[in-house]
Amino acid sequence: MNRAMRYVSPVILPIFFIMFWQSFSIKLDNPIVLPTVSKVFDILSKPNMNLLSIGSIIRNVLVSVLRVGIGYIMAAGLGIPIGLFIGYSKRVEEFLMPFINLFRPIAPLAWVPLVLAWFGVTSMASVLGIEKGSLYILFNNIKAAMIFIIFIGAFFPILTNSIYGVKSVQKTLIDSALTLGAEKKDILLKILLPGALPSVVTGLRVGLGVAWMCLVSAEMLPGSLAGIGYLITHAYTVARTDIVIAGMIAISCVGGLFDWIFQKIEVKFFKWQSMSK
Repeated sequence: MNRAMRYVSPVILPIFFIMFWQSFSIKLDNPIVLPTVSKVFDILSKPNMNLLSIGSIIRNVLVSVLRVGIGYIMAAGLGIPIGLFIGYSKRVEEFLMPFINLFRPIAPLAWVPLVLAWFGVTSMASVLGIEKGSLYILFNNIKAAMIFIIFIGAFFPILTNSIYGVKSVQKTLIDSALTLGAEKKDILLKILLPGALPSVVTGLRVGLGVAWMCLVSAEMLPGSLAGIGYLITHAYTVARTDIVIAGMIAISCVGGLFDWIFQKIEVKFFKWQSMSK
């Protein structure tokens, strides 16, 4: 009975929500304000269907995932090493943190006017020197301004969790390693990084969620011609609320899938951390 309830209880509220949505949309009888569930899921059931001459949901989701992936990888590649060095060295912390803390409270959207002035509609194809072919078509639609907004959104959660992870490593481990003659490189790679890894993974998980939330805002910038955020924005301008909601559900599903993957990684590799609490 308990096992059955464990599988049933998570779907009770979604079922009630869908029932309320369907009944309210029928009573309202205004598909622009709130389309029926069946109309939205009819779009989701045909993920390869061309929508508003922009492309299918799958195609737009893949473009969005690529954009998020580029900005997210850049944020992780910069945030993790900087966080490790700040957490390990008091001097580096005193030198960098006052400067970093000036930018951390600024919301990613506040950067939009500046990044448009800096980058305009410069694409990653221009940055990477790709001038023709299928790769040019793909990367020409990925603007540097979009990548910057996604990067900023993911960078600070990754950085702060990396710093916390290093600071949470027991000092006795570091002192013991130094006593045994370990070099700073060995301490960083063999003690600090493994010890900080659970917190780093948490930062990566949070950073990916924030990056995914910044996606719609990034895809509203000039120069975007594809992406799930662009599809939602364009559908709103032509009063296709059913496509708007379908796009929102697609964002939720992909973001939920990424978060589920990180949960599985945490459970599989860092189960010892929860057991030690």
